[in-house]
Amino acid sequence: VQLQASGGGLVQDGGSLRLSCAASGGISSFNYMAWYRQAPGTQHELVAIITRGGTANYADFVKGRFSISRDNAKNMVYLQMNSLKPENTAVYYCLANRDLENYWGKGTQVTVSS
Repeated sequence: VQLQASGGGLVQDGGSLRLSCAASGGISSFNYMAWYRQAPGTQHELVAIITRGGTANYADFVKGRFSISRDNAKNMVYLQMNSLKPENTAVYYCLANRDLENYWGKGTQVTVSS
């Protein structure tokens, strides 16, 4: 399983970005897919998760601002990030779970300037 995250960049406080995660195989086989973030000096932190059935859940710090979605036909998962804040600055990673295995993709840097 290969996952490739993209869409990161530099944005101003209050701006928006849309992250994309491309999977090498059919994402419908995954129990869930998720976005994590890691800021310097911190551990990976769950941002949003979406199940095979399409149920989404979010970390409290992004509720109402971020939205996770999936396109099974394109093997893609997205993270729409609105009203970004400087504290959202981090490397964002895509994760897929299947058969008790977690697969990580390389991250994409998101930097929010004040």
